[in-house]
Parts: sequence; structure tokens; C-alpha cells
Amino acid sequence: MDMNFSDHELERYSRHILLPQVGAIGQARLREASVLVVGAGGLGAPLLQQLAASGIGRIGIMDDDRVDLSNLQRQVLYGTDDSGAFKAEVATKRLKALNPLVTVSPHPLRATGTTLDALVPQYDLVCDGTDNVATRLAVSDACVRHGRSLVSGAVQGFSGQLAVFRPQKGGPCYRCLFPEAAQTEAPNCGMSGVLGAATGVMGSLMAVEVMREVIGLEGTDQTRVSLWDALSGTMESFVLKRDPACQIHHDERVPGCHSPCS
Repeated sequence: MDMNFSDHELERYSRHILLPQVGAIGQARLREASVLVVGAGGLGAPLLQQLAASGIGRIGIMDDDRVDLSNLQRQVLYGTDDSGAFKAEVATKRLKALNPLVTVSPHPLRATGTTLDALVPQYDLVCDGTDNVATRLAVSDACVRHGRSLVSGAVQGFSGQLAVFRPQKGGPCYRCLFPEAAQTEAPNCGMSGVLGAATGVMGSLMAVEVMREVIGLEGTDQTRVSLWDALSGTMESFVLKRDPACQIHHDERVPGCHSPCS
């Protein structure tokens, strides 16, 4: 691990380095890490800002959507003049301006089994901030196939959900949490509405979980699902175990996987 920091880095990241739980070693780990963020919307926008500011060395942005005026109530990376532009490309420009020390790669692609199989192995860790069940299942399955931790966040209305899945360590996946997900479709924010600031809270919490994973902070050995209610201002959590009936963990091969899956 390269422990040499420039004067610029020492000044920029000084508040991290002062924390005994982070220090120079933790900041070096952040600098060496690579994170793929799937979805650059309400959750992805604040998440991406925090990852870039914290010094994650390489960030990938996977999103094929374009900026729309209805996004701007919560997607804080974008401005009115960005309407019609690809989110991945606008976000890349903004993150490079925020922290020129990090590498940012736009991937204006739809998240499918094929595109995820091409991108997920290129990154150490994956974040899912998408707003539909089919994409969430595809992202989770790709992380199982390629042995990557998945930081998953969601917001609906005033409620938020957060979990970190570690299938490569024998932990559960998104299908273990929602075994009937493939047969259902939760309403997205365009159908039911969402509190803009709630996405900022959950996106920032996702960034905290990324940093906990990368630095190796205490408490990353189990999957804890957290449920936050903005109306009551409360958060509850529970530990999730792998579902022994979840077929994705037993399949040697699944559609779109080109090598034996662990």
C-alpha cells in the first residue's frame, strides 16, 4: 500500500487522517479503492459527491438516463441547464471539479445482466441506488456471480432502507431479503412521490457504508438491514441471514455468467 501523500492530499483529507479509526492507512485504502455506482439519481447524486470528496480512488457511474426537470427536487448534482444531458456524463464533470485527485468513469449504459457482467469485475465494490426491482435483482445477481459486496439503498415516500450484502463472505443477497421480488414491482417515486431530503440522507448513509467496507471498520461481518422513517425520525435494524432456499447461491452458472460462479 502506498502511504505517501502529497501536501495537497494531506491538506484535503486532513480531517479524515485525524480520526484514529481512519488515519493515514484508512485514507490510503480509500485512495486505492474502486466503486461502481449504479444509478445516479436521488440516492446516487449525494452518494457520488461523498465518495469523490472522501478520496475514493476510482469511481464508475452507470446510468443511461438523462437529466429531467422533475429530478432536480432531489438529484443535487444537476442544474436546470443540464436538462436533457446524460446523468453519467454531467455527474462525471461535477465530481472531477469537486476532487481532481479521483478518477471518474461514466458508463451511460442500462444495467442488464450483460452490461453488469462487463463492469462489476472491474470494481472492488458496487452501490445500487436504482428505483426498480428488476434492476436491483440484476445488480445483486451480478455481485453474487462476481463476488463483490453490494451497498444497497432505497427510498420511498418518507421511508429509507439500507443494507450491505457480502455474498462472497457467505452472506445473503437482495433476493434473500425479498424472495418474492421478481413477482412484484414497488412503485417508484414518479408514481408515489418522495421527500427530496430523504434521498440525501440515505445516499450519505450509503457513502458511510462504503467507507466502512473499504477501511475495514468494526461491525462489517454481518448483514444488517436498517429502516429509517423520516416522519418519526427513527431508525430500526435487524440482522439478515442467507436464505438456504435462495437459488442464486446454489447455481454454478446463471444467465449472463461466463465463468463458474462462487
